[in-house]
Amino acid sequence: LIYCHRKPKTKRAKRFLEKREPKLKENTKNAMLIKGGNANLTVTEVLKDIYAVKKPFAVLYKKKNITRPFEDQTSLEFFSKKSDCSLFLFGSHNKKRPNNLIIGRMFDYHVLDMIELGVEKFVSLKDVKNSKCPEGTKPMLVFAGDMFDVSEEYRRLKSLLIDFFRGPSVPSIRLAGLEYVLHFTAVDGKIYMRSYKVLLKKSGCKIPRIELEEMGPSLDLVMRRTHLASDDLYKLSLKQPKALKPKKKKNISHDVFGTTYGRIHMQKQDLGKLQTRKMKGLKKRPAEKSAEDGGVSPKKSKSA
Repeated sequence: LIYCHRKPKTKRAKRFLEKREPKLKENTKNAMLIKGGNANLTVTEVLKDIYAVKKPFAVLYKKKNITRPFEDQTSLEFFSKKSDCSLFLFGSHNKKRPNNLIIGRMFDYHVLDMIELGVEKFVSLKDVKNSKCPEGTKPMLVFAGDMFDVSEEYRRLKSLLIDFFRGPSVPSIRLAGLEYVLHFTAVDGKIYMRSYKVLLKKSGCKIPRIELEEMGPSLDLVMRRTHLASDDLYKLSLKQPKALKPKKKKNISHDVFGTTYGRIHMQKQDLGKLQTRKMKGLKKRPAEKSAEDGGVSPKKSKSA
């Protein structure tokens, strides 16, 4: 089911295919949330809450799909082409791996990398009786713990979580729009995910006092299996087109404070020929003019 090789028969189909064509600035990544064939109530609620956080850039499949991503990835690639999603979250449950989540991403409709996480504790959105953020709110992502910088698996997990929850790219932000925080902590072999709503309180000055109120969902996760892309394939997925790379400008430099300096090349000027303000007091006498010309003009003999 490859849409890019089909010829559109209607204008609507043409617009549909144009949206999926490669662009210099790609669209916001969509995520598909898939329920496995043996998913229990906990996994189903986790997928629903993540879908509520990710909306409107997410697709939730309500029917159960009997597949095992680590053994066979063809079904994931099929759903990726069908829904035009480059991120996925697969939930399943069995005796060997209870309350199992697999988070991953695609590159060219093929699985790039995926990480299996086990849910040890879960508090849903409806269990926390506090006010919620509106749909589509862009979250602030906070990562705590040395493991996100030391271990390669945790470093790739951090990149994957940023890709999954970052939302659309915006040119500017306002203070009132910073109202949602997703906090990830890695300690003692576990990953703690917490969600907070930012409350702006009065402080008596221009800068408000910040308070965090737990909003849900919250998850206690443990890392299980991993499927990471090779270094060459990972570098290929990060490659940017030449049109997006900034062009170097000659004779322009920046200091540590961001100030721009430019160097201008000019010919050497003769300041003696510089035109100044014309004033009667600065007017040159005839003797000075003749001295500049390099000789003394002969005096005219008076007629007898």
